Amino acid sequence: MLDFRFPTALQMVLSVAVAEKQGMRSTSATLAAALEANPSFIRKLMVPLTKDGIIVSTLGRNGSIHLGRPAEEITLRDIYLAVIDDKRIWASRPEVPARCLVSANACWYFKSVVNEAEQASLAVLARHTVADSLAELERGDKRACAEYGAAQEAETADK
Repeated sequence: MLDFRFPTALQMVLSVAVAEKQGMRSTSATLAAALEANPSFIRKLMVPLTKDGIIVSTLGRNGSIHLGRPAEEITLRDIYLAVIDDKRIWASRPEVPARCLVSANACWYFKSVVNEAEQASLAVLARHTVADSLAELERGDKRACAEYGAAQEAETADK
């Protein structure tokens, strides 16, 4: 089963950062609509992001969501660890009967490889901040390319 918590949380945080830059307000409803995600899923992801100080939300009619600290101080690793909790990238198969060299040792070996992969992934995520990510998105913005423009025009014409 695919886990969409990290990519959704990353989009949420980046969207909040963009809205702040533009002086606009972010809410769970606006994020859910923009990300085409279930509003309850967005609110569920807000809990660990708030707990870890990545975002701050105010309640009430005029409530909004803001970054909890400067974009330069929030790494993608912070976001990942906040929403993934203790779930491993891949799970081993611990209930395999130990009948041969492979089945007797696959579990511990797999766990060691997964641990190495996770540490490498976390190191990469730690090198990227929300500010870096926004700058990279702005540099690589494809909305100006012909394919994107044509797709947007077609979508608008269909409405």
